Amino acid sequence: MRTNTVKVALVGCGRIAGHHARSIVATDGVQLAAVCDLAEDKALAYSNEFGVPSYTDYRRMLAEHPEISVVAVITPSGMHSEHGLEMMERFGKHIILEKPTMMRPEQLVHAWGVADRLNLSIFPVFQNRHNKAVTRVRQALAAGELGEIRIMSVRVRWCRPQRYYDLAPWRGTFSHDGGALTNQGIHHVDLLRHLGGEVDQVSATMRTLGADIEVEDTVVATMRYRSQAVGVLEVTTAARPDDFEASISIVGEKGLAQIGGIAVNELQVFTPDPAACAANSEDFKSFEGNGAVYGFGHSQMYRDIAAHFHQGKAYPVSREDCLGTLKLLHAFYRSDEAAGGWVDVDSPEQSTRLGRPDDAISNLYRTPLHG
Repeated sequence: MRTNTVKVALVGCGRIAGHHARSIVATDGVQLAAVCDLAEDKALAYSNEFGVPSYTDYRRMLAEHPEISVVAVITPSGMHSEHGLEMMERFGKHIILEKPTMMRPEQLVHAWGVADRLNLSIFPVFQNRHNKAVTRVRQALAAGELGEIRIMSVRVRWCRPQRYYDLAPWRGTFSHDGGALTNQGIHHVDLLRHLGGEVDQVSATMRTLGADIEVEDTVVATMRYRSQAVGVLEVTTAARPDDFEASISIVGEKGLAQIGGIAVNELQVFTPDPAACAANSEDFKSFEGNGAVYGFGHSQMYRDIAAHFHQGKAYPVSREDCLGTLKLLHAFYRSDEAAGGWVDVDSPEQSTRLGRPDDAISNLYRTPLHG
């Protein structure tokens, strides 16, 4: 192992933390140094699996391991801002932020200001950008193989029953989770921009149809792109009895591309070169349990982080790029709040619901101060 290996700690040992840990240990130039969770059994599980120290207090962890330079914040979404800012301001650590990065655009703008002042980096996680199918279609668009985009379409049909939301108090809340669009659909919202360019206006309608929660589990929307293309979006976690698909398709002036599978991992239709479909599809079913929806992209993300520190390469998701996705996300909610009316994406306005403060829930995920 190289002497300048980047030491990474995980704060939050929920479902996706295992993907982070396995990606770190498989990547040259980065090393898993410690794990932390308020629930001791969760931290111990990863500690035992990966042979690293476990903690229930991240402040103690960072005090005892000053060699840690990067903290992956994998806590409930509504805690990303508070936890991320403390990692930077109090401990001087670079941070990795799981989706949806932060709940509100204003939080993200503030965090990047702090990072600039302290000469620190923020690494947003959008792992589906690294899927082979997504990469191939993006290359095709850049090369003009599909011509100008005419229609972009997203369809996510997943299953999240009541027992999923009952797993933790933060789930299904506007303050700390967001609904189907923020939690499960955020990567597809991101791909609308990553592949299609900037969206100008959206009109959305949200419903809660399959669970007793305050957030939406179903949303349909239409979009107008700056390029004059149009788009449609359908995201639900009210599908039963299982996850069925997460697809995005592009109708271009020269052809059609459709990426599907469980998590945009299969290039199903590609009219410029049908033979490219098999070579640019991946099988995510090898993951245990619900891991198939996460894919292989975290490994590339950690390679990008290693390249940032060891080779000075720019991380591929810029702050403007990340902020653009968060503003698009908020536009869908703002439209629903305006009874489905058209709203401008590039607006200083934000949703009145998404990311609203709730100290009662935040207190459940705050590490108590000692001394």
